[in-house]
Amino acid sequence: MSNIKRFSPYVLVGIISALCTLGILFALNSYSSKQPFFSFSDANSSETNGHFTNSNVRLVGTGTSVEFVQAAEKTVNAVVSIKNYSSQNRQMGNTIFDYFFGYGEEGMQNPNQKNMPTGTGSGVIISEDGYIITNNHVIDKAEKLEVTLNNQQTYTATVIGTDTSTDIALLKIDEDQLPFLAFSDSDNVKVGEWVLAVGNPFGLNSTVTAGIISAKGRSINIFSKNQKNSPIESFIQTDAAINPGNSGGALVNVNGDLIGINTAISSHTGTYEGYGFAVPSNIARKIVEDLKNYGLVQRGYLGIIPVDMTDENMLAKYNSQFNTNYKTQEGVIVAEVTSDGSASKAGIEAGDIIVSIDSKKIKNYPAMSAIIGSKRPGDVVNVTVNRKGSMKTYEMELKDAKGSTKIRTKDDLTVAEILGASFEPLTEEQKINFGINSGIIVSDVDQNGKLQNIGIQRNYVIIEINGKPVNTQSDVEKILLKHKGTVSVKFFDRFGRIYQKGFQM
Repeated sequence: MSNIKRFSPYVLVGIISALCTLGILFALNSYSSKQPFFSFSDANSSETNGHFTNSNVRLVGTGTSVEFVQAAEKTVNAVVSIKNYSSQNRQMGNTIFDYFFGYGEEGMQNPNQKNMPTGTGSGVIISEDGYIITNNHVIDKAEKLEVTLNNQQTYTATVIGTDTSTDIALLKIDEDQLPFLAFSDSDNVKVGEWVLAVGNPFGLNSTVTAGIISAKGRSINIFSKNQKNSPIESFIQTDAAINPGNSGGALVNVNGDLIGINTAISSHTGTYEGYGFAVPSNIARKIVEDLKNYGLVQRGYLGIIPVDMTDENMLAKYNSQFNTNYKTQEGVIVAEVTSDGSASKAGIEAGDIIVSIDSKKIKNYPAMSAIIGSKRPGDVVNVTVNRKGSMKTYEMELKDAKGSTKIRTKDDLTVAEILGASFEPLTEEQKINFGINSGIIVSDVDQNGKLQNIGIQRNYVIIEINGKPVNTQSDVEKILLKHKGTVSVKFFDRFGRIYQKGFQM
């Protein structure tokens, strides 16, 4: 009996240890069953602990070690590190992705560390005279952008233009005879093909990882909050390791040809779990050409409200609504034809199913958006539709969002387009409640606009512009029409806090 008493504490410890182990295993199993987060792959750099191991690596497939070495040597010198300096601390809590965007605890700038970057990422030099492509979220709200080459030379970059719909941005540094990568045709990449991802994960400069193309034309709805901007998602999916800091870096084939810009990851933790996504080079190339040549993105529209047929419930709903009996889940339903749009003028009707554009098969909405996203207003496309079992092809000239077929430049933008906002007048009762004599409510804000860049959000109230009171959108137009130089905006937020900030026009 005394022996049992003597060993009972050890037995109790053993039981408790076993229960703890079972609890941890249960928690891990529960965690692994959760849906993954889709997040952008940029973040502040942080120190990492290295561990060494001996291993023999054998490459399987069409890629060889020689090909990988040559592709890496061609790529690393054209990939840069980008540091984003901003006094506008990125706020947490807007979406579930904020922490993983680099806007969380490690991505927030300490107010006592004014010379510390608020975020870091990667970029790719695409011309010898210093043009660099990266992700828009890497350089968002930047007041200063510092670019470091692989040889450790550092430059201050200028933003040429951005596009939130594809998360692409174009920068420029003052240098020439730089190593660069040319765009390759991303339509030619094959699922299963070897690729390399090159960037600066966790601040580890010039890191190269290898994998394969896992899928093409993938949509992960990471731009869904920008639906009004007609986001284009047709990602190349890869299992090459992509981690925070890789955003804006290069995805290349074994020849070292640029086939994509690494943008996002799918992960429970915000770090690599086998699923990375890159903007195809064909989409990225068109965006940077527009930004460089016109100062803004030229986007053509079919003039329809599309619905993807890949969802079984949507297919059943479609068959019920249009009294059809379609069984295939490939194609894009024309749910509605907008008045005076390209589709309406060409003869396309609600209920048609788009099956090909310019002889390219349309399996789903991402495939269609990728093709149309590579076009400009005025471009002519041939659209083939399935109309209740009958195939019909229509030729149409694409229009922009305003119904024009002409190319526009920055000089053609209205004041409201430059500001990226629309406004509504305050009522007299609202002015009394707010204790002001003038002001307009910001009813809508575009992420590409000047106002959003200085922190103005929907439902904020603008009191003055350049020291002059504003009460209508017409007042804003009159003050800023043909204005060049600094613009000063006085406004208050939802909590009544007053700010005065500025920007250049």
